[in-house]
Amino acid sequence: MLELIPLFMFVVVCLALMLGYPVAFTLAGIALLFAGFGIVFGHFDTHLLLAYPDRVFGTVSNITLIAVPLFIFMGVVLERSKIAEELLENMGHACSRFPAGLGLSVVLVGAMMAASTGIVGATVVTMGLMSLPTMLKRGYNPALACGTICATGTLGQIIPPSIALVLLGDIISSAYQQAQLNLGIYNALPISVGDLFMGAIIPGLLLVVFYLAYLMYIGARHPQQAPAVADDEVSGTRLLLSIFPPLLLVILVLGSIISGAATPTEAAGVGAIAAIILALLKRKLSWEIMAGVVESTTKVTTMVFAILLGASLFSLVFHGFNGEALIADFFSALPGGKYSALLVVMLIIFLLGFILDFIEITFLVVPLIGPVLLQMGFDPIWLGIMIAINLQTSFLTPPFGFALFYLRGVAPKSVATTAIYRGVFPFIGIQVLVLLLLAIYPALATWLPYALRP
Repeated sequence: MLELIPLFMFVVVCLALMLGYPVAFTLAGIALLFAGFGIVFGHFDTHLLLAYPDRVFGTVSNITLIAVPLFIFMGVVLERSKIAEELLENMGHACSRFPAGLGLSVVLVGAMMAASTGIVGATVVTMGLMSLPTMLKRGYNPALACGTICATGTLGQIIPPSIALVLLGDIISSAYQQAQLNLGIYNALPISVGDLFMGAIIPGLLLVVFYLAYLMYIGARHPQQAPAVADDEVSGTRLLLSIFPPLLLVILVLGSIISGAATPTEAAGVGAIAAIILALLKRKLSWEIMAGVVESTTKVTTMVFAILLGASLFSLVFHGFNGEALIADFFSALPGGKYSALLVVMLIIFLLGFILDFIEITFLVVPLIGPVLLQMGFDPIWLGIMIAINLQTSFLTPPFGFALFYLRGVAPKSVATTAIYRGVFPFIGIQVLVLLLLAIYPALATWLPYALRP
């Protein structure tokens, strides 16, 4: 019975989070509660808790995690300065004369926003407020319009520089080091956030291409669902000027990482400064807007690091009760070997995506299962991308997908919730297809990062 204590810890945490308790304090509080019972009954080593201050210091001094507030800042500047809104308006005018043209512009702008901001909730809300009323006014099927916006908004989960990939990359890196040490390998090449960024480029582009192909199919076969609309002309110069700022940010951030000129943290700093300069050049930034940007960035960053510190304490206590051994024994007992273990983990992460945000899953689940899976021989970059796309899919899946809640909060009351649910199913199918392609052809995620290594 004692060996099941880690399982009870995990179940209690999930139940508490479902009841709405704050994530960071729930993780830390339940960890301390179980540790206290373990100390009282002689089943937990008190000295393990002395390692927690070192974990806190390691977190706050982690250079990689400095990229988190910088990328958040960059995304909020683009959002508050209306640069993305101007881009969507001009792209909509340019494309709306074609069947499904407005939908295509939403996907293209959403992909560019994802590559510039990396924040899923902000992208879904922004795209919902800007494009959904226009799409409905121009005769788009409500389900198709909602599905397009929800799916496009979740691209920020996988397209670099995604905040999810920054956090996931740091956790995967630590898990990989731990797995290699457990296997007696002391000179393995480290895995970085930049590796995960490069590994996500091809799968992210595949998703965008498949989204566009699906919309073009609808436009060709069912034009009444996504009609072409005679619209005001937009000059090429005006369109180019609206595309240039986010495109420049993408080139600066990803280009510097891929070329090896900068680490993800350094690239995040370049992106943050470039976002300010671009907003100033377009006269879209004021002291009032800047104050809101700083406040929003501080709130999100504080939330991320509070969850990380709470999850670190939970992980410490979990390992103190031999939770890793429990997971390893469970996986080794599964028929089908490591692939059955991977399937179970993916299913668990998918289901947890209904009730937990990606930050919570990244900090709570991945440190527990990551080392075990990596010891079984899975590639860390491939595993990280698989987890990221899996989470992206769970955010779209009714009835609890987070992207659906985000859009429901800003959609007109005339749009039925069932329409939002119906609209996302084709895009869920596309994401499952990309997951299957990645499972069959791991090189889609691993070729680029390994090819660019020195």
